[in-house]
Amino acid sequence: QLGSTAIGLKTKDGVVLAVEKRVTSPLLEPSSVEKIMEIDEHVGCAMSGLIADARTLVEHARVETQNHRFSYGEPMTVESTTQAICDLALRFGEGEEESMSRPFGVSLLIAGHDENGPSLYYTDPSGTFWQCNAKAIGSGSEGADSSLQEQFNKELTLQEAETIALSILKQVMEEKVKASQSSLCDCSH
Repeated sequence: QLGSTAIGLKTKDGVVLAVEKRVTSPLLEPSSVEKIMEIDEHVGCAMSGLIADARTLVEHARVETQNHRFSYGEPMTVESTTQAICDLALRFGEGEEESMSRPFGVSLLIAGHDENGPSLYYTDPSGTFWQCNAKAIGSGSEGADSSLQEQFNKELTLQEAETIALSILKQVMEEKVKASQSSLCDCSH
């Protein structure tokens, strides 16, 4: 709830992810703040929370998707990719040796397309995940979720979803919106 805001919208053609990039110092290079990452050629994610934790989860998912592709000759489904991420998050406190000292401090919006079409999943730090049509995470999520409920419909085009996502992001961001303070991507065929 304290991280930067991220928004995901699923359309019939793909999924749009939009994120707020908080640039906390004029000395920080805005392009170095990565809040949207590719997991595989058909799956990406947006994050809110501790970036280092997100990188650990994304790297785990990348290894899992590549192992799946190598073993089965096909891409891993978006749901299975999400499950692999949550399985790692659930390992918190397990066993003596490789147990983590704390849970991951990050929520993710995982977007992609597979044989089931476009899909969007939300994961929380506990390792739980839900499939969504639209979802906001981070500090502005309450206001953004209520705006999404008002504006979302299943017939949106990717372009309309991008416009909605950016306008909602603009409403909930604490700073004025500049191109360097937000990122947008779409996951489609």
